[in-house]
Amino acid sequence: MTATLDGRSLRRRFLALISLRWLPVGVLMPIFVLVPLSRGLSLTEIGVIFASQGLVVLALELPTGGLSDALGRKPILLIASAVAIVSMALFTVADSAALFIAAMVLQGVYRALDSGPLEAWFVDATLVADPDAKIEHSLGRSSAAASIAIAIGSLLCGGLVALHPIAGVDPLLLPLLVALALHVARPVTIAAWMVEEPRPRNAAAIAASIRSVPAIIGQGLGLLRSSRVLLAIILVEASWGVAMVTFESLFPIRLSELVGGTDSAAAIMGPVGSAAWFASAAGAAGIAMVSRRIGVARSAALLRLVQGATIIAMGVVAGVIGVVSAYLACYTAHGASDPMHTTLLHRQVDGAHRTTVLSMNSMVGQPAAAIGGIVLAALADGTSVAAAMVVGGLICAAAAPLYLPAFRQERAPRITGIERAAAALTT
Repeated sequence: MTATLDGRSLRRRFLALISLRWLPVGVLMPIFVLVPLSRGLSLTEIGVIFASQGLVVLALELPTGGLSDALGRKPILLIASAVAIVSMALFTVADSAALFIAAMVLQGVYRALDSGPLEAWFVDATLVADPDAKIEHSLGRSSAAASIAIAIGSLLCGGLVALHPIAGVDPLLLPLLVALALHVARPVTIAAWMVEEPRPRNAAAIAASIRSVPAIIGQGLGLLRSSRVLLAIILVEASWGVAMVTFESLFPIRLSELVGGTDSAAAIMGPVGSAAWFASAAGAAGIAMVSRRIGVARSAALLRLVQGATIIAMGVVAGVIGVVSAYLACYTAHGASDPMHTTLLHRQVDGAHRTTVLSMNSMVGQPAAAIGGIVLAALADGTSVAAAMVVGGLICAAAAPLYLPAFRQERAPRITGIERAAAALTT
């Protein structure tokens, strides 16, 4: 039972599981766009491929979030891990737009299933162990742990591409195989370390859990309709989703333009990507001190402006050093932003609907990233990658005022987020 675990044990398990979740992402991230590009696809085709993931997430995010709240977080994560293995295997061998789309559709299923259960499990179990726990501190540590895992994975990817240890094999293939192996290992760690209250697993209990999903989703949507604060926070995620296209998908292409090819860019992306995620970890670790002084909502709003400015700088600064410096600054702001944003989300909801609300947040972000990927990729094809990055940076900064309702609520904290949520559900 999770109630028997103290806060320290929960935090250790959570940080370990978070690290193992994001390590294969780090291995894959530096080459994720370069792989289809190296196999003959255009930027517009790549935009459509990655958009397919976002559309699947849009369709499945709320049902899977409600299913996790009803059936349990651990079984949903085990199913998600199995889907991720199949998706990664297909991406590794894909050589056409159709196969890449199939891989990304499965990736969308995985992302929808994986979005929220682990964090919801940790927050609920932590509040059971200590109702007064400051979850923003642990969420900041988890963001730092995720960033460090991605940094290590990116460094490993860059080393594998640069050293090219297997002659005659595509230098981009070995990182794909390493990422696949890490995905295979993940369900073992989930089964061993993630402990939650036992729930009935017979057919009748599972059917009852599935039947309760629409009601849980409806209650989550009720929270969204009744809370201007929650609605505004989730709209920030839409802007963020578009902006992420610039530094996740367009930056490697921008770098390849500057260094003269995808293989050279892949070798550089390893250490640069690793440094970026270490910078992200530093941002996540350091923002707690800032937020204690000026508040979580104000910190979140300022970070939208800072990150938008760094994205614009990636588009307008000349030379590899200048663009890479802006990239590192962007990831510092990115890492600092995540715990602030998620803390504001968690303040608005209780345990029964936590995964559903996290899924709503992701549901908005993923299709926004999909649409942004198509639009910005087409803009890059029609004009330049730099111009697309500037547009993405402006969209990022424009979201800062959406944190104002949360800022006003933070200044009048006499009613907690959970009390607001409970009141909304009873009216």
